[in-house]
Amino acid sequence: MSSAVESRFTGIVQPLALPPGETEASLRAWLGELSLDGAPQAELANYLNEDFRRFLYTLDLVPDQTGRLLEIGANPYFTTILLKRFRQYDIHCSNYFGVDGGGGQQTVVHTPTGEAFPIDYLNNNVDVQDIPYDGLFDVILFCEVIEHLVSDPLNALRRIKERLAQGGTLVLTTPNVNRLENVAKMMAGANIYDPISGYGVYGRHNREYNKHELHLMLDHLGFDLELMFSSDVHENLSDHYYPTDRLAEQILSTPNRGYDLGQYIFVRARSNRPAKAGKPRWLYRSYPDAELCD
Repeated sequence: MSSAVESRFTGIVQPLALPPGETEASLRAWLGELSLDGAPQAELANYLNEDFRRFLYTLDLVPDQTGRLLEIGANPYFTTILLKRFRQYDIHCSNYFGVDGGGGQQTVVHTPTGEAFPIDYLNNNVDVQDIPYDGLFDVILFCEVIEHLVSDPLNALRRIKERLAQGGTLVLTTPNVNRLENVAKMMAGANIYDPISGYGVYGRHNREYNKHELHLMLDHLGFDLELMFSSDVHENLSDHYYPTDRLAEQILSTPNRGYDLGQYIFVRARSNRPAKAGKPRWLYRSYPDAELCD
């Protein structure tokens, strides 16, 4: 995947890799024909419209191999279905709906053909609970979850590492706190924090991260980065808050700064080394000094 930024004025957009024989239009149309039991179709359509490119970036990060794969926070399963269609993994899923323990099954249906994708999942709050699967996984997806955690994000990543085989792949995506839209909001005097959510404390973004912070966290835990980039995935609203041409003069003209300002961060890393002990001081405060490390 190229790291070239296509445009500094319409957004920070990385080139998009597509499965062979597919176009953006064909994949968007096919995903738009999926339905999920219990989910309002309008809500699914809005989610797809906003995050379609994110799903495809994520798919491209997953090695085209075989093995055992866990997707944490899989609902509403757009990435899951892409994995079922374009990869050959034994796929397992977990969700957290405010219920501890147990699991269930949801079915995704491609409406025009009637093709059904039954998806079994376990309930798991990786923020405070061990991952309830036996054995190890070759790949774990941790996408759009870390920003929702409230207790201990590093320990959540430790739990993931414990379930990864040696050399296994972590695919992590998360909103980028340094995205150009947030810079524009601050320049305009607007608040960058997530609104209070009707879905409770886990329904909002409790802490967002930048590329450097994710690198430090993963290095601390013995992960080696294979790929990290930021990219917009939907309309860039920077101009709604502060003129983008002025931002370009002040920020994007700095060498390589544009690469850090996309809406989302995409990471592929391998668990190659033992994790270090302790909590890094830059991320934690008000803990006993013996638990903290530099």
